[in-house]
Amino acid sequence: MANIRAFTMPKWGIEMTEGTLAEWMVNEGAAFTRGDTLCLIETDKISNDVDAEFDSVLRKVVAPTGEVLPVGTLLAVFADADASDAEIEAFVANFKAPVTAVAADAGKTASPKAAPVAAAPPARVIETNRPISPEALKLAQELDIDLATVEGSGREGRITYQDVQQASRPDARPVLLGPLEVESAPEKHYASPLARRLATIHGLDLGTIKGTGARGRICKADVLALVPQPAAALPGAPFTPAPNRPRIAPMDKIRKVVARRLTEAASTIPHIYLRASVAVDDLLALRKTANLVLGVKASINDYLVRAVGVALARHPDINIQVHGEAIHHYPHADIAIAVATDRGLVTPIVRGADQMRIEQVAAATSALIAKAQAGKLAYGDLEGGTFSISNLGMFGLDAFDAIINPPQGAILAVGAVTRALVEGADGEVRFENRMALTLSCDHRAIDGAAGATFLATLKGLIEAPEGLFG
Repeated sequence: MANIRAFTMPKWGIEMTEGTLAEWMVNEGAAFTRGDTLCLIETDKISNDVDAEFDSVLRKVVAPTGEVLPVGTLLAVFADADASDAEIEAFVANFKAPVTAVAADAGKTASPKAAPVAAAPPARVIETNRPISPEALKLAQELDIDLATVEGSGREGRITYQDVQQASRPDARPVLLGPLEVESAPEKHYASPLARRLATIHGLDLGTIKGTGARGRICKADVLALVPQPAAALPGAPFTPAPNRPRIAPMDKIRKVVARRLTEAASTIPHIYLRASVAVDDLLALRKTANLVLGVKASINDYLVRAVGVALARHPDINIQVHGEAIHHYPHADIAIAVATDRGLVTPIVRGADQMRIEQVAAATSALIAKAQAGKLAYGDLEGGTFSISNLGMFGLDAFDAIINPPQGAILAVGAVTRALVEGADGEVRFENRMALTLSCDHRAIDGAAGATFLATLKGLIEAPEGLFG
């Protein structure tokens, strides 16, 4: 029996239901070895190279490039060279895609059929030999963009989705009118260069202007004295506002995913908010010294990730995910950090933060932020997570409430460090550096007392930061 294997559209996360086969890197009939790149697959969030997990031969390509296909769809057939064409065709004919629906979808009743909607006019079909991603080609056809005017910024001049978006925007470059022609015979009239330019702009004849400068030279004031001044506005004249027309920009795919997830979380998860103000003078002083000793540039957010990891290890009832009516408890803290990028907000995950030293946390967060800003995050960087931190303190925001990122059970919102006047235990009033923390909990799985106890532990770790190095 020949060794025949199916290659299907992968599923890289709970939210992934479909993908686009962008490009084959191996030709049909060609052999490949483990580690070779087979194809490029695009999703709502990322573009990923798919590498071979074993040695084989690409015997048959079933799915063409550029199509959006559901998870589990047969893309190609791998088989040894001794497999016959009849066996390959029989394998394709008998293949059945696996069921990929998540358990949360089971038991849902089918929604009634919606009323038929008039079909939209078909988009113009664009034929081109230039390298272009399928999503970029689809957008170009929808917006009727001439690809001849688009310059590709991708690998080897490949036209990306962002290139087409940029080409669809109106041209805002200034229109140059050329050099201003002024009187070229300076000996004809004795005037300064600026006076000549002003006279040309306002259509004044220098021969009719009497100069008041040295030796009768025509100066700027002489020309401006002959320029008509605009009439002053009458007192109490009504103000007429300029037309306020919006610039309409469609949501990209990542923004749509974020909007859908946040809307679902806000409407289905009962949030409870717990707030605390913590003193950070000792943390700021220790960070300055520790960074010098360790030779790293760990940020305040890195120390917060470390503190949250330690606190989650002590309070495993907060380190959870909620799936339907089941609560998943995790032994280690995988903390998602919110990163703002040009394509929207993403939440890469620092895995095992409870087991890391502070310099390891700093290295991990720096690498994730660099990948996020370069648009190179993989699903492994985004999938999962048991807790989230959203820090907007760098924007000067004192405090805010964050929406939980499902299926996680909690998220910590971090505000800016501010100076506050406080009374000490000795009755002395002094200024302190303080920071506001807001813990949002899923009240279905986390009680207020459990959240408050966790927040108290976190407060203690921040105000006595030596415990972060234990």
